[in-house]
Amino acid sequence: MARVDGDTWDLASSVGATATLVATGRAIASSAPHGLINDPLAAPLVRAVGIEAFTKMVNGELDFDAIAAVAPDAAARARANIDEMAVRTRFFDDYFVAATEGGIRQAVILASGLDSRAYRLPWPDDTVVYEIDQPDVIEFKTQVLADLGAAPTAQRRTVPIDLREDWPTALRGAGFDPGQPTAWCAEGLLIYLPADAQDRLFDNIDALSAADSTLATEFVPGLKDFDPEKARAAAAGFSQIGLNMDMPSLIYHGERHSAADYLGTKGWQMAGVPRAELFARYGLPVPEADDQDPMGEIVYISGTLG
Repeated sequence: MARVDGDTWDLASSVGATATLVATGRAIASSAPHGLINDPLAAPLVRAVGIEAFTKMVNGELDFDAIAAVAPDAAARARANIDEMAVRTRFFDDYFVAATEGGIRQAVILASGLDSRAYRLPWPDDTVVYEIDQPDVIEFKTQVLADLGAAPTAQRRTVPIDLREDWPTALRGAGFDPGQPTAWCAEGLLIYLPADAQDRLFDNIDALSAADSTLATEFVPGLKDFDPEKARAAAAGFSQIGLNMDMPSLIYHGERHSAADYLGTKGWQMAGVPRAELFARYGLPVPEADDQDPMGEIVYISGTLG
């Protein structure tokens, strides 16, 4: 179903299901021999959501060999996507660790989905981690992790609100201090926002940020020339293994600002790392170029205010 103004979701539908897809990738990548990431909470969270194909994948009932037997192209894409998730997760993990090592004690995870960093990263004792997402998403994850007996490794404060609403006021109401430096994270979020909404998001982040605040996100240049029908055709093999998510209907394509350029005009010192460079940094082979996959051109961005 195409996106509409004011649409909502849980973790098994629409944009919410992409959070479960991401958690599936983290779960599988956590057992890979490269050892780039370790997210022991990803698999139980995926099982709790209950999307059959994702559950089979984290349970090992639907592995790459099984996928290749029915959809070779889908298997190759799946392998590349899992490696991408390992690299992406490690980038943002390293970002938060570096931010706290630099003295920041306040972090905000925008559109937190099934992100478990508040539970698994080595946060300093006095760190507060704010998670912002739709109310149903926040409630689900909080309850599942409580039932698992998982405890946050930081002071976790949830902000159950849609990012299209007045989330800055809600964030302040949860105790956020705009006078203190903040580590902001917008991972896997921007492609689900229209271009003008992306700019408003960064305007709000800038207005809430004290000097020495940091931010990490991505930029996908390929969205400018994205062809939904070609992307659907290229991903057709996934339907053979029960994955019927229509990603082109969930994202907003077309031209938009790079976060690095946009925030640079506001005094942020931002730098980008292309996908290939990040794969090399972490010692993984770079996936073959795919002109039907806009994420192949992704640039990972981070920087500091002031």
